[in-house]
Amino acid sequence: MAKYNGPRCRLCRREGQKLFLKGERCLTDKCSYERREFAPGMHGQRRAKLSEFGTQLREKQKVKRVYGMMEGPFRNLFKKADQERGVTSDVFFKKLELRLDNVIYRMGWASSRQDAKQAVRHNHIILNGKRCNIPSAQVKVGDTISLAEKSKNKGRFEQADLLYEKRPKLAWFEVDRAKNIGKIVAEPTRDDIGLAVKERLIVELYSK
Repeated sequence: MAKYNGPRCRLCRREGQKLFLKGERCLTDKCSYERREFAPGMHGQRRAKLSEFGTQLREKQKVKRVYGMMEGPFRNLFKKADQERGVTSDVFFKKLELRLDNVIYRMGWASSRQDAKQAVRHNHIILNGKRCNIPSAQVKVGDTISLAEKSKNKGRFEQADLLYEKRPKLAWFEVDRAKNIGKIVAEPTRDDIGLAVKERLIVELYSK
């Protein structure tokens, strides 16, 4: 599956839910989903009846688009979660949340997850004292994340910091905003996701 390079607001409209893919724009009246709450395309306003597979597919696509992942890495992460102890869906979402790009977004150093991926790839992020440019890197409890010294005064991070104040605060990490240092203090739970999704349908889809 090729990478999607089209308008991101169309993805929210396709899934029938605001996915917050464009940072600040999603919080304003410019949000396309707020103005047109129907699927894109000439037949978007028709109410299509989904099959069982179609319903499962839409739930999977929703989560995949929120985290900005391709099908291969997304499926592989699910397989790893399925091999570990515990409820597969809970383990899966924990792994999604503990991706480095998502952690950067959650800590308020990026206005969106796409912006977080770019920050990681451009060597703005320090993980446990070393530069890390792999957005999919898995972090764990006790890990520390910070901005590179030369990146601290960049406008993109100052703007993201303002947006962070508008988000609900989570308890599984701590951030010293004065020093631009964050630490993972606990594992995220399903309740921390803040995403209306039926994870059972994703498990059923990949279990076929």
